[in-house]
Order: sequence, then structure tokens, then C-alpha cells
Amino acid sequence: MQILGQIFTPYTLPLTERYLRRGRTLAFSMSPPGFRKNLGGAKSSLFVENLCYWAKKEKRTAVLAVEDGNLATGIQRMRKVVEHICLFKAKEDLSEEEEKDMLDYLYTTQYQMRGIIAISLGRISDQNLEQYTHAIFMRFQTKEDLAKFYENPFYMQVLKEHVMPYCHGFMNLDYESEVEDDILPIFRKGEGFNYGVELVLLLAFIRNSLRGPAEDAMTSLANLTMQFPSLIAQATKGANMNTIDNEYTHAVVVRFRSVDALKIFMNSSEYITVWESKFQPIIHKALSLHFSVDPVGTELM
Repeated sequence: MQILGQIFTPYTLPLTERYLRRGRTLAFSMSPPGFRKNLGGAKSSLFVENLCYWAKKEKRTAVLAVEDGNLATGIQRMRKVVEHICLFKAKEDLSEEEEKDMLDYLYTTQYQMRGIIAISLGRISDQNLEQYTHAIFMRFQTKEDLAKFYENPFYMQVLKEHVMPYCHGFMNLDYESEVEDDILPIFRKGEGFNYGVELVLLLAFIRNSLRGPAEDAMTSLANLTMQFPSLIAQATKGANMNTIDNEYTHAVVVRFRSVDALKIFMNSSEYITVWESKFQPIIHKALSLHFSVDPVGTELM
């Protein structure tokens, strides 16, 4: 029997049969034919809803399992979001005060403009061939919000007065992705997002791989990130929609829980295997960089 989902536990250790027998976890087998026929219907939804209620009330873990089959979709709903990445190069004599002023103004744009639902930014920690020094990550609800952002006079003023005097070589990349349809992962709020490391991976796939092999590689990487919940708070991916800065075809953004978590994942045999077998044969350029995310509070906007 394969455990497919856990309800009301933000993250747990792998469950064993002995653990299940201790009474800490309520386990359900969905193997009876009469029930399996209704996995995608109203009975299944009602069952899951009642199970969630029971788990919250009793403060236990409820485990859904199926035998020789797949749990019906709908238990973990997803929502589309639009991600924006901006990389730029600061002048060599940028002072700490100037850098702080620049980053503060960029960070607070989320409170002055509608449409930005999450933001992280910082100085890039690793050396890169293209010599980018800083990165900004923003999340929007819709493509329309992103389009308005590019034309917003307030943001243009922030760039002109507080960024461009110190920086040059801007590159923007935008993509549509999916996240869990819940307030914390959508807005990137809560304990898992107050700190950590943001990894930005930009990829340029060769043209004849864009349909099948490229999508397969991106899916393989996404599936791999889901296997490391103790290391990764969230990962998104997508094809570049920016028609001006189209040097890279795809992007991945991963929020790691710590620098150590980043190192463990990047040096894991699983990641190396996926990279060498799925990506290296079909990309002609890649840019990987990361920056630390400092605590910014725990309250929702």
C-alpha cells in the first residue's frame, strides 16, 4: 500500500507500520471496489472533508492511502501564479548604505503597488560568469497584474532614483507557474518563508527540445523537489514569457530552508542524476545563483 497524502501535518517523518499502530495516526485504505469507484466524486470529497475535520479536532495525522491505484485529483488544489525575476549588476564601489537604501525601496514597492503578492530580494552569494550582483523575485496573481507592474509610474520612479544610479545590466524573466491553493504558500508567508535561501536557475534549452524533452526535464526536477520537504519550502518553474529578455527559455525558483539545505540538495545523487541525464544533453546555457533571505516578520499582509 502506498501512502499518497497526509492531512493536517505541515511535514512529518516517513511513516512506518509500527508508527501507524501506535494510535498517533489514523490510516484509511481505499482498496474496497465500492469506494474506489467514487474516488473522483462527491462521496470522496465529503470523506476527505470529514477526515480533515477529524484530524484538526483530535490533533492527529490522517493518512490517505490507495492500493494499486491513484488518489483522485482535487485533494490538493493548485492555483496559477505569475513569477517575475530581475537580475542586475551593482557598481563596484556601492556602499552598504546605498545598497540598503536601494533594497529597502525595492522591497517596500509591494506596499505601494497593487498586484504584488510576494517578494524576496538580496545580494547574490555566489560568483557567476555574467557578474550579476543582486536579484529580485516577485509574485503576481495574474499576467495582467504583471503587465501593469511594468508600466507603473511609482516603480519606474523607484528604479530611476534608487536603483539605476548604482546599477546596470538589468535582465528580466517572467513565467507562469502553479502553487498550492492556500494562503500561506500563495503569499509565501509563515515560518517556512521568513528566512532561508532563494535559488534562481535560468535555463536555455536547445530549440528542438522545447516541446518534449525540455518539459520532461522540468517535470523531473519539480518532482524531485517535492521529495525533499525538510529542505525545500517551495519550488516553481515555467517557460519564459518575456519577449524582450528571451536569452533564457525557462526558469526555476526554489526556496530552501537554509544554506545547508541548499548544499545537501545540490550535492545529492538524485539531483546530480536528474541534471546529468535530463538537462545537460539538451541545454546550451544555464545560470544558477542564490541569495539569502532575512527574516521580515510573520504577519500576513
